[in-house]
Amino acid sequence: MPDGPRYDDDFYAWTQYQAEVLRSMECEGNGFDRGNVAEEIEALGRSQLHDAFGLVRKTLTSLLLIAHGPAGRRRYGWMYEIAGWRAELEDKMSPTIWLLTQAELPELYEDARKITELRLRELGADEAVNDLPTRSPYSLDEISHPEPAGEKK
Repeated sequence: MPDGPRYDDDFYAWTQYQAEVLRSMECEGNGFDRGNVAEEIEALGRSQLHDAFGLVRKTLTSLLLIAHGPAGRRRYGWMYEIAGWRAELEDKMSPTIWLLTQAELPELYEDARKITELRLRELGADEAVNDLPTRSPYSLDEISHPEPAGEKK
């Protein structure tokens, strides 16, 4: 079995490690484009990471809309979206992506808060904008795990 992170255990870490190994390998001749192949492998991992960031941002936005938006049937649409995004996030998440997302959570929340503010204004709930927390009331665990949406206010 190769050294380093395993593909099935942590895809993101595996891509970064494999690119590093590939760059360090000696290669005879010019037939193999080692640098670009390594870059493409790294890009696969970065894509997973950025997808996870986007899903967290979307989930946070909908959680905030449920907690602070107008009551009504629209909430079920946001709950539906959260359920789908959480399922996708589960597919993208790895131990390393979890740690990187945790570190990025304050910035992701700030983005989600700005998006939520615009959406609340669009919905005519301008007064609710002032009630949006300045820091995330949700942990990454609460954001990513499929609990009934909207429980936390």
